[in-house]
Amino acid sequence: MAGASHSKDVYYVPEPSYWPFVGSIGLLLMAVGACLYFNEVGGASLVGFTGFGILVVMLFGLFGAVIRESLAGLYSDQVDRTYRWAMGWFIFSEVMFFAAFFGALFYARALAIPWLSGEGIELTQILLWPNFEAAWPTNGPGVIGGHFETIHAWGLPAINTALLLTSSWTVTMAHHAVKDNAKAKTTLWLLATVILGAVFLFFQAEEYHEAYTELNLTLGSGIYGSTFFMLTGFHGAHVTLGTLMLFVMFCRSWRGHFTAEKHFAFEAVAWYWHFVDVVWLGLFIFVYIV
Repeated sequence: MAGASHSKDVYYVPEPSYWPFVGSIGLLLMAVGACLYFNEVGGASLVGFTGFGILVVMLFGLFGAVIRESLAGLYSDQVDRTYRWAMGWFIFSEVMFFAAFFGALFYARALAIPWLSGEGIELTQILLWPNFEAAWPTNGPGVIGGHFETIHAWGLPAINTALLLTSSWTVTMAHHAVKDNAKAKTTLWLLATVILGAVFLFFQAEEYHEAYTELNLTLGSGIYGSTFFMLTGFHGAHVTLGTLMLFVMFCRSWRGHFTAEKHFAFEAVAWYWHFVDVVWLGLFIFVYIV
């Protein structure tokens, strides 16, 4: 983000861009691919991965343009504030996104399961599932998906917790380094954060493989399986995105794009990464331990 900035009173307005339209096509194809997959319709993978590829191209094109504008010194202090507010609202929307899934977990575990077992209104159990007993974890009445075992909290999940907590520290060290104009230290700390994120994803893939092949814990294992994989899966997707963004920041740091005064792109990714870490702590406590 080097380069002379415009006056504080100047607000740069870019030319109209076709990248948002391209991204919309990619997202639509990904959604269609997901619908085809869940309905076991042929061609789902082709449609979904085509959409993902289009989305990746859009991200490189759009953010590449933003980087070039920033390096050209086209952004004033007002534009910087706009980006900060935009990132703040984006993270808030992500908080609400995960709050919905945590809310579904709470509703199923603390309300729906007790009601189905007759708590509060015994007629519910008598009329619907007379032999159902409240327990967690559960795949609900009818034992949907068959019997399963859960992932032990103090195995891979605990290791992943340590990895993400460490990565939160390394990205903070990188932030201190960039504010000191220490390019080499910034780059090294960012590389360490990228590696920790990649190792986390590797262990999560190992965990999913164990769940499906050894524990019979799948997305079809009733309410527990669906909430478990929706929460951990979407979090894993966010870690993937965060790791990719950190890798881009590593490359930009290597090329000397950041200065002590101009490095909001790095700050935005650091905010996002800390958010991902906090969500994981909630997952580790309420999904794996409690």
